[in-house]
Amino acid sequence: MLAVVITRPGGPEVLEIRELPRPTPQSSEVLVRVRATALNRADLLQRRGHYPAPPGVPADIPGMEFAGEVEAVGDAVQLWKPGQRVMGLIGGGAYAEYLVAHERTLAEVQSNLTWEQAAAIPEAFITAHDALWIQASLRPNERVLIHAIGSGIGLAALQLARAMTAVPFGTSRTADKLERAKEFGLESGFVVPKASIADDGKQWSATGAFDVVVDLAGGAYVNASLHALAPRGRIMLVGTMAGAKGEIDLGLMLGKRVRMTGTVLRARPLEEKIGVTRAFAREVLPLFVRGILRPVIDSQFNLQDVRRAHERMESNESFGKIVLRVGD
Repeated sequence: MLAVVITRPGGPEVLEIRELPRPTPQSSEVLVRVRATALNRADLLQRRGHYPAPPGVPADIPGMEFAGEVEAVGDAVQLWKPGQRVMGLIGGGAYAEYLVAHERTLAEVQSNLTWEQAAAIPEAFITAHDALWIQASLRPNERVLIHAIGSGIGLAALQLARAMTAVPFGTSRTADKLERAKEFGLESGFVVPKASIADDGKQWSATGAFDVVVDLAGGAYVNASLHALAPRGRIMLVGTMAGAKGEIDLGLMLGKRVRMTGTVLRARPLEEKIGVTRAFAREVLPLFVRGILRPVIDSQFNLQDVRRAHERMESNESFGKIVLRVGD
């Protein structure tokens, strides 16, 4: 099979297309013929040598989400058969023509979705669903603030907030992304052209404090979010694009009785990954069939153009998911 290989830590130039042995499904595993995958910030970090793949997945093939057809199944597989359309999350190895995944980490691709649309769903919508609906226990009419609204997870969280009849707001480095996000239900937003400060949080909440913050930025955004929260508000820390460290006002956190939760999917045990995938399939997938949710694709590249795809993500100009088409 053909696969993208990280030849050494570095920039997009270290990515190469190579021919590698096709994996073989074991026991409860499914062999998937990958038709499309999508980029994530973790792919860039892994390429630079800062985010190694977890045990049990290819160490040098990036890619954490995919859509494709079941090619073959292990002896113990009960849920799938060859020819079915599936999508899912994996610890790594999705930039390839084939991969193996546990059968219970897969979800069905509905007939109204293209391969490219399906590949743009798993990481963004499973992460946002788990963070917002399950862990933050979002309820109707609550006010939600989403940092990095133009990202894949940001746009997924925005749509899931609307689906819950909550009221979503967002932040972005540019006004253009805020305006484009209104097409997907954004109530209003705030431009943050430079590092966030505490006074930003006070400005964000000038017309009303927020019940939930989905923070994909980290760094100084966390403290600013504290100032924007309502009493007993919840912060879901999902990413650290703006920095992995920052000071927070502990007195304010105590006084407001804030709950702050860090969340990540890639490093979770298999059973937890199965749990979030099954909940997503049950609660979220039907909303794509009904047109309530839509995958948002910024751009599409062929697998051979993976370097250009990484350059696009590093530009920070993308809005939604960057998709790689795999094979014919």
